[in-house]
Amino acid sequence: MLLSVKQEKRRAENEEYLKNKNVKAFLDTISEAEGGDYHAKFGYGWARGDWKFTDESTHPGAGFGGSTTASGRYQITKSTWKLQCTTAMGLTDFSPHTQDLTAIEILRSVKAIDPIANGDIKDAIHKASGQWEALPMGPGQANRPLNGKPSGQKYMPYDDVVSTYKKFGGTAK
Repeated sequence: MLLSVKQEKRRAENEEYLKNKNVKAFLDTISEAEGGDYHAKFGYGWARGDWKFTDESTHPGAGFGGSTTASGRYQITKSTWKLQCTTAMGLTDFSPHTQDLTAIEILRSVKAIDPIANGDIKDAIHKASGQWEALPMGPGQANRPLNGKPSGQKYMPYDDVVSTYKKFGGTAK
């Protein structure tokens, strides 16, 4: 696939973000909160051996019950992957490295990447919680509601997110 100059630039910028220790720590934190693994379909089921995929050539599609396409380490849906991976960076696979770059692209799209890189973890968590339901909206808050009601998805409490981020080597202001 021939990449546009814009796609090449975006991909190169995301590769640079991937070198940042705070960004790496935040990616690890998202993965832990979401219960993801690079080859997981639909989060926590992978730990029991359920819902795994092996073909990394493309997004694996629907998982548990066919009701969601959330897959991989960051539980990226197929529609998000198409927009943030294929369209933005010209990538068409779903390898571990591509999943990392896609998660960075998602963080950029919600304006969380610079706060993460700079250690402003409170702002980063708030912004990223709009994309990942396993993250709380802030200190003492639950995850984001869906249609005005609690989503029902398990989420990691704020203090646990911060301690996990620090455990993975992230620094916070």
